[in-house]
Amino acid sequence: MIWNSRVIEPLKRREFMGTLLTGIVVGSSRLMGKDTMKDPMEAAFQLIQAEVDTGTLESAVLLVHKDGVNESRAFGKARTPQSIFLLASITKPMTATGLMRLVDRGGLSLSDRVVKFIPEFSEGDRKEITLKHLLTHTSGLPDQLPENDSLRKRHAPLSEFVERAVRTPLLFKPGTQYHYQSMGFLLAAEMVERITHMNFPDFMREEVFRPLGMNRSAMDLGPFDLKATMRSQTEFAAPESGAGSEDSKDWDWNSPYWRNLGAPWGGAHSTAIDVFRFLDSFLNPDGKVLSEATARLMIQNHNQGLDTRRGLGFALGPKGFGQHCSESSFGHGGSTGTLAWADPVTKRSCVLLTSLPARKSRSLILEPVGDLVSAPKVGV
Repeated sequence: MIWNSRVIEPLKRREFMGTLLTGIVVGSSRLMGKDTMKDPMEAAFQLIQAEVDTGTLESAVLLVHKDGVNESRAFGKARTPQSIFLLASITKPMTATGLMRLVDRGGLSLSDRVVKFIPEFSEGDRKEITLKHLLTHTSGLPDQLPENDSLRKRHAPLSEFVERAVRTPLLFKPGTQYHYQSMGFLLAAEMVERITHMNFPDFMREEVFRPLGMNRSAMDLGPFDLKATMRSQTEFAAPESGAGSEDSKDWDWNSPYWRNLGAPWGGAHSTAIDVFRFLDSFLNPDGKVLSEATARLMIQNHNQGLDTRRGLGFALGPKGFGQHCSESSFGHGGSTGTLAWADPVTKRSCVLLTSLPARKSRSLILEPVGDLVSAPKVGV
């Protein structure tokens, strides 16, 4: 594999604007002038750098893989492409992979009911919820618990989140609807702990991250110093993460509490190259973590007849990835301002980690960059 890893030098705003000949918008892509229109990759780099120059974006790393070549650049306070970011919901397909590793070993299947492993999860329709429901957002569980804020304010352990998730009212009968939910991934991780008798972050380190060479990844902070990771710009955070309120500083995305909690729906830390390695294990499965059949199964649509296609833990494209991605593309985004996808048709992958929450960066950076780097002619 060929590497060309460069840290882009900051451009003066007037120099950048001098290259911006027209500011054309095509779809959600902003093509940066006549010259860069010939090189969508360079246009993507310039788009990100422009947001750093204006002070809108603090940190970012973009990695694109095409034709066996990786190119990455770091921006702003991310001095190197090896900078560690809080992934947010890119954590979900990682958690799903942990559970599917156990499926691969035998002894449990996607059709198994959760109550088999969490006996107290038995009231009403809960006893009908299967592993597949948890991993495809069709369980009827809510995204966040009604008590989410109060739990985080008092620094509750994950065990309390589990206790509440086991009892929280379902939104609909399992399997009948799609509703994005984080609590299903919390229970998936709880199942792994009960089956293996291992702490989930330890299980992920030993059974997923280490075999894939993801040596700068952890389900919580792991061995990494909080100060050495990229700060999330919490002034634009999602409501369930404090929305930038001063009152949420001791439990928001940057707090030691949240960074060490290891939330299996959004607490993983990683680098762009490690996330690429994770995606590549599905694009080119080699059996290090999952069998080829299981890896392929995870990136297929399991929500036939429902309004949203989903793999097992994975979102399916092209919506939200890049306008030139195929329907076979898979990946996930994160509310901290992250996006990762791979396309089996084009053999292209993109990992974009930013510090700017998706509420602001989705239309400003994530989607336009995805559109650019998924274009047929990318200068990698």
